[in-house]
Amino acid sequence: MKFRIGSFVVLGLVAVGLPAAESAKRAITHEDLWLMKRVGAPVPSPDGKWAVFSVTQPAYEAKDTSADLWLVPVDGSAPARQLTQTKATESGAEWSPDATRVAFSTKRDGDDVAQIYVLDVVRGGEAERVTSLSTGARAPLWSPDGKQILFVSEVFPGAADDEANKKAAKAIKDRKYNARVYESFPVKYWDRWLDEKKAHLFVQEAKTGAKARDLLAGTKLAALPGFGGKEAETGEGLPAVWAPDGQSVVFVARTTRNQAAYAATPTQLFAVAIAGGEPAQLTEGAGSYDEPAFRPDGKALIAKYEVGGDGKTYHHDRVVSFPWPFDAAKRTALTAEFGLSVVKFVAGADSKTVYFTAEAGEQTKLFSVAATGGAVKAHDVPKAGCLTGLSIGGDVLVASFDSAASPPEVVRLDVAAGTYRALTQFNAGKLAQLDLPAVERFDFTSAKGRTIANLLVKPEGFDAKKKYPLFVVMHGGPTPQFKDAWGIRWNYHLLAAPGYVLVLTNYSGSTGYTEAFGQAIQFDPLKTPGDEINQGADEAIKRFAFIDGSRQAAGGASYGGHLANWMEATTTRYKAIISHAGLATHATQWSTSDSIYHREVNNGGPVWEGGAVWREQSPTTYAGNHAKGTGWVTPILVTVGEQDFRVPINNAMEMWTYVQRLQVPGKLLVFPDANHWIMKGEDSRFWYGEVHAWLAKYLK
Repeated sequence: MKFRIGSFVVLGLVAVGLPAAESAKRAITHEDLWLMKRVGAPVPSPDGKWAVFSVTQPAYEAKDTSADLWLVPVDGSAPARQLTQTKATESGAEWSPDATRVAFSTKRDGDDVAQIYVLDVVRGGEAERVTSLSTGARAPLWSPDGKQILFVSEVFPGAADDEANKKAAKAIKDRKYNARVYESFPVKYWDRWLDEKKAHLFVQEAKTGAKARDLLAGTKLAALPGFGGKEAETGEGLPAVWAPDGQSVVFVARTTRNQAAYAATPTQLFAVAIAGGEPAQLTEGAGSYDEPAFRPDGKALIAKYEVGGDGKTYHHDRVVSFPWPFDAAKRTALTAEFGLSVVKFVAGADSKTVYFTAEAGEQTKLFSVAATGGAVKAHDVPKAGCLTGLSIGGDVLVASFDSAASPPEVVRLDVAAGTYRALTQFNAGKLAQLDLPAVERFDFTSAKGRTIANLLVKPEGFDAKKKYPLFVVMHGGPTPQFKDAWGIRWNYHLLAAPGYVLVLTNYSGSTGYTEAFGQAIQFDPLKTPGDEINQGADEAIKRFAFIDGSRQAAGGASYGGHLANWMEATTTRYKAIISHAGLATHATQWSTSDSIYHREVNNGGPVWEGGAVWREQSPTTYAGNHAKGTGWVTPILVTVGEQDFRVPINNAMEMWTYVQRLQVPGKLLVFPDANHWIMKGEDSRFWYGEVHAWLAKYLK
């Protein structure tokens, strides 16, 4: 099981022939960061000629934000052009097999909930709405013949059709009381309370007015108390793929969701006939399957797989293959000997190769393996930065590329040449104005003999002859890791902009390295990571003369917030600390979070058994350090989103109670509309301003 919560190329134009004063670059501002266009992952057409992707134009007021679909030729022969022009966000774009139409989900004027729309890319014109379910529709998938669309909708238990769903919804609306009622776990996820509805798969003809059929209605599978899909930030999903003959669908689901409070709940592969009937469970066991896909030749089903059942809280994702027709006994682990975790895979057009991206240190890079398994080949793409959203159309690979100095843009990959070509440059003009120094890497050997990788970020206008305060930033997770990647919530360059050097340590437990490294903090969740972060700061101060070791601060969010609170409790080396969404006591976080079982596995057993980790690695245990002057004395900024169900607000309030009781200088920021992330424009601008002000107060 996993618990998560996260030398550069600038795709821009270089100003030439301008006077020095006009061409001088400047520090990034929050306005620069927030208002840059956000380019989504590309979806290539089946013939490999086009890629469709979303572009969001952010604004500080939500009403002024817009998001649309764009289209770009994959050969780079023309610039991207806009396909839709509405404020509503389109999601789940999917090409028809003949590469003439794009289906997507959106909520437009007149829609009570999101529906599936189809846009004819060849003929043009307005997109046509093809679904009309009261429960909404998302994640469209075209049938192989292009005549039907599969999609997901969340429905009420036992509802056989849309009329039954309407009646159930009306009964809830008409009742005189307002209460949430639960008989099992989980009850919430991310920032929303879960209700009785569950995700089901529907199929209908790809035309307006066609009747949708619920493929899971009335099945024994859907009636199981533990039936469920994969929870995501926007709802429950059932990752699916059409079988090559178009007569059935393979999908991912779980049957033990109601056991989540006391056991792992692995996801399995199922198949259901389009004509109806009881779904067949294809896989079983303690491991989890995800993202099923068929080879183009239709002879194999490929999926991601994560080992389970061995008592570990972290495993690499691997790629496995089954023959089709399905035979579970003949599963082949394609990346069995590969030492990194797979992020995204696609099958090559010739069905002989599987391409995939994997976290490799601070990068996400491209690899491939034979479709029958064997040695993995590294393609060294990109040289720096990260590839995300890998996809394939025909024999053309496309992806998104970003780095710490450039937000994501759409690229085409040339595997043979080991290069990529930028197909979009939406933010080139803005980036050309900004001074975003190259991020550097340095390693050191920890006190436990582990090689620990770190990133170093320098501020705008950096001068090696000057002395800069050090801001140690700690990543969340504990997986994944600090990467050479763009970020909005904790943007490296915006944090460094006032004149700080950042050190970002990939402590034990970070992904991008060996599986054993990712597992290393089981039974040791905060102490060793904290020690390694401090050792990383010491190493940076020793190596880089421009760092002023007398002026250090530390901060982080989520697991990084846990670590920030650990630093508050156990050291006085920092002059200021910033903690967002951090725990104060492990037992409190375990008992109130939206997911709990993995936390007791990680800490060595249930809290009531009195295991040492629960107390010895909780920041509140060391409140006595305040009297000794060895902890609980550093000025701390505590921030939290009131709608955060991952690290609920009571954790921040507990931390704040200790801060106030011990009379530690502090400040508490509560964002009523924020979840685990602060993602409203003005809230984000205020938060960054408070962070910079806190650092300046104690470091400048």
